[in-house]
Amino acid sequence: MEPKTTIAVPSTLRVNGERHWRQLMEIAQIGGTPKGGVCRVTLTEEDRQGRELFIHWCKEAGCSIEVDQMGNIFARRPGKNNDLPAILIGSHLDSQPTGGKYDGVYGVLAGLEVIQTLNDYHIETEAPIEVVSWTNEEGARFAPAMIGSGVYAGAFTLEYAYSRQDKEGITLKEALESINFLGEQPVGGRSYAAAFEVHIEQGPILEAEEKSVGVVTGVQGIRWYDLTVKGKETHAGPSPMEMRKDPVKGAIDILQELYALADEFAPHARVTIGELKATPGVRNTVPAHVTIAVDLRHPDTDTLAEMDHKFRDIVQGHVQRTELEAEVDEIWYSAPVAFDENCIAAVREATKHLGVSAMEMVSGAGHDSVYISRVVPTSMIFIPCKDGLSHNELESAKKQDVIDGTDVLLHAVLNTAQKLG
Repeated sequence: MEPKTTIAVPSTLRVNGERHWRQLMEIAQIGGTPKGGVCRVTLTEEDRQGRELFIHWCKEAGCSIEVDQMGNIFARRPGKNNDLPAILIGSHLDSQPTGGKYDGVYGVLAGLEVIQTLNDYHIETEAPIEVVSWTNEEGARFAPAMIGSGVYAGAFTLEYAYSRQDKEGITLKEALESINFLGEQPVGGRSYAAAFEVHIEQGPILEAEEKSVGVVTGVQGIRWYDLTVKGKETHAGPSPMEMRKDPVKGAIDILQELYALADEFAPHARVTIGELKATPGVRNTVPAHVTIAVDLRHPDTDTLAEMDHKFRDIVQGHVQRTELEAEVDEIWYSAPVAFDENCIAAVREATKHLGVSAMEMVSGAGHDSVYISRVVPTSMIFIPCKDGLSHNELESAKKQDVIDGTDVLLHAVLNTAQKLG
């Protein structure tokens, strides 16, 4: 990396779009799937390879690297005054088992591209800039999601995170050790003045509104539950329908009422049933019980609390009307988030400066910024994805939208960093 000089930032400053796109496509080959997506599940061999490539590129850009005890990776570009709190940029490199090549990784490589662009123009910022890749954002292997950033922000203890197990009984700590990313640095306590995360929207709104960038003002609240409906296991043939204690039938009745909550609290409410498991799971046996993964979301705290209350009333009412038993176990709650006004303004001003079409919006999905916003002033930038499709191998984003989002990130970060002097 050539020596940096402090210069006035040219109004025409833009990222190197071709380099940015090339690196996105290159890392997508790690864990690439036949349909054009990626399978780079957290703390697998593919994740290790993605991490190593990211670190290689960061070192080429002159960054120092630190890995903490959660495997979170921090790449630091020094500033003119390294005593100032840094500006943090980042997201995650892990994917869903059948994920796309933009979710998460775009936000990490956008941070890298900001640093590479500053190097190209020999610009020295007042404050340092760091790019982070958070561990296990997706939650596809270890629940809950966003646990790397969650431990950083104090939402979870390190011991709790280490004890999480995948379906094979492997703990998160064992998985970190297996790919040599159990770092030595303590989790948390780093000094940041602001944090920015750029991400595909994972929804259809920007595309429908024909906007290039979303200025994200906050994130919906999320509640995750395991709903268990208990019946009585018996043979499918000899047992008359009216004499059964069938937990599947009971679950259907509960779910119909649960889905009605989305209509009651429309248009912002979300009700999702992500997994149903009947036990013992035999074709010709009435199950003993059914376990159902439930996801409720809303951007308003009070409304989400009311949805939670009504969900529990629905289950309790069903128990009282039938001979079945049912239990609701809330396994995760992420409260609605309002992002920092100054960080939002930095993004908004960058879109105006660049002449990029934009709109303000609330994120429907959870992101690492949810937890980071507890300890650092934070905001997010969204770009459209085709048909709003994400967590899917067919996930797609336009090259120009990718570049526009990173240009907005560049100017939001640069202006924030310069003001710290």
